[in-house]
Amino acid sequence: MDPDFDESLPAISDEDFLAVRAASRPYSVAILKVGPNYGTPDRTNPDDPVMAVILRHAKRNLALHKAGILRVVCPIGDGSGVSGVGIFDATVEHTREILEADPAIAAGILTFEIHPTTTSTIS
Repeated sequence: MDPDFDESLPAISDEDFLAVRAASRPYSVAILKVGPNYGTPDRTNPDDPVMAVILRHAKRNLALHKAGILRVVCPIGDGSGVSGVGIFDATVEHTREILEADPAIAAGILTFEIHPTTTSTIS
């Protein structure tokens, strides 16, 4: 990395920093992981039963995103066992309700953990 990188960033005053912190709101970060029923899905076969559920899961995520609830969706396919990260504009409790109704989680194909966080619009 360029040793002068930090010097090229905009200066942030204490007032700017405090204003951003004051405007923060609760969000939730969900980490999805491969569940006990994940198995070895055939990603090339649209009739694979696991892939059919994952497709329903993905379409539901898109609907949640379009509704403004799931702000950021990050699928992960690196073989680590983590299958995705989502940032929800919702409390931990509401996020848990949303995830428990997810078809891939209900089927045991995916599991999840939720972490509370805060965020604000930075302009």
